[in-house]
Amino acid sequence: MDRQRVVRRVGMVVLVANLALAAAKAAAWYSTGSLAVGSEAVNSLSDAVYSFVVLAGLYITTQPPDFEHPHGHERIEPFVSLFVAVGIFAAGAAVLWQATQSVLTGSYGESVGLVAVGVLVASAVVKYVLYHYCRRVGESQNSPALVAAALDNRNDILTAGAALVGVLGTRLGAPILDPAAAAVVSLGIGYTGYEIVRDNVNYLVGRAPPDDLRSEIIRRALSHPDVRGAHDVVAHYVGPEIDVSLHIEVEGDMTVRDAHDIETEIVMSIREIPEVDDVFVHIDPKELGEWKDDDETDRLAEETGVDGGPRR
Repeated sequence: MDRQRVVRRVGMVVLVANLALAAAKAAAWYSTGSLAVGSEAVNSLSDAVYSFVVLAGLYITTQPPDFEHPHGHERIEPFVSLFVAVGIFAAGAAVLWQATQSVLTGSYGESVGLVAVGVLVASAVVKYVLYHYCRRVGESQNSPALVAAALDNRNDILTAGAALVGVLGTRLGAPILDPAAAAVVSLGIGYTGYEIVRDNVNYLVGRAPPDDLRSEIIRRALSHPDVRGAHDVVAHYVGPEIDVSLHIEVEGDMTVRDAHDIETEIVMSIREIPEVDDVFVHIDPKELGEWKDDDETDRLAEETGVDGGPRR
C-alpha cells in the first residue's frame, strides 16, 4: 500500500477514535461533574479537532509533485504539526484555568460514580493502542504529523491515569484530588505541545540528522572502490526529508564518463536511505590538492570502520 493511502487511513482512524472518546467523556462529565473527567473531555475534544486538521494536512502533503512543488508537498507537514501544538497548548491552558478556579472557589467534591472510572480506563486502553499504531506507521512512513499524534496519544495515557486518581480520590473521601488531577492533566497536555514544537522546529530550521544517519551517508560514499576520500559532507532536514551534499576525491586521470558513473552510483546508494531526498556530489581530482581536513567527517567515518581522509 502506498504512503498516501497509509497515512490518510491512520489519520481517519485517529479522528474517529478521538471523537468517540470525547463523546464518552463528555457524557461521563455531564453525569458526574468531575473536573478530572471534564478536563479529559476537553483533552479528547482538542484531540479530535487536531486529528481533523492532521487529516486535512495529510491530504495536502500526500499530493504528488507538481510544477510549483517539484519535490512534492511533504515539507508542509511540520507546519501541520505546529498547528496541532498550538491547539494542544490552548487546551492545556483551559484545563489548568478551570482547575485553579475550582480550588479558589471551592466548587469541587461531588461524588463520582463508577461510570467515570470505566470511561477513563477504556480511554487509557484506546490511547495505548493508538500510540503504538501511530508511532509504527509514522516512523515507517517518515511522517512528522503521525509521530506528533503518537506522542499526544502516549501522554493521553498518563493524563487518563491522573484523571482516574482524581475520580478515585473523590470516592475515597479526598475530593481535592479531583482538581489536582485536572491540573496534572493540563501539564501533560502542555508537555505534549512542547515535544511537538521541539521536533518540528528542527525540521523547519534545517537541523542536521542524527550521527548514525550521517555516518551511514559517509559509509556509503567511502565504500565505493574508486573514492579516495570525502569532505564537506553536509546533511540537513528540509521538512521531514534530508538533503545531502558532499565532495569526494577520485583519480584525476579517469574519463569524464567514469567520473560521472561514480557520482551516479554514490547518489543512488545514498538515496536508498529512506529519509534522504536529494543528494549532490561534487567530484575533486585528488591531484589538484583541494583536500581539506574535516574532523567531523573523519569522526563519523571512524564509527563506520572506514577512513574518511584521502586514501593515497
